[in-house]
Amino acid sequence: MFKAKIYVNYKPSVLDPKAEAIKTALTRMDHQNVQDVRYGKYFELLLQGDDEAAVRAQVEEICDQLLANVNMETYRFDLDVA
Repeated sequence: MFKAKIYVNYKPSVLDPKAEAIKTALTRMDHQNVQDVRYGKYFELLLQGDDEAAVRAQVEEICDQLLANVNMETYRFDLDVA
C-alpha cells in the first residue's frame, strides 16, 4: 500500500490571483519581507499495490487527467509506503 502526497500549483508563467491577494494582504499587515506567495492544492491518495513503478505511473495518470490542469498547472508528488 502506498500514500501519494500530491502538490499542484500554477506554472510560473500563469498569474495566480489568490497568491497575489495573499501577498498584498501580507504587505498591508507589515510583512514586507515576503517576496513571493504560491497558492496551490494538496491531495492525499491511498493506493493498494505492490509495484511502486505501477503505482507511480497511476498517480501521474490521475494527476494528468483529473487533479491538475496541465495547461496551467504543474504538480509533484511524494510516494511513501503506507
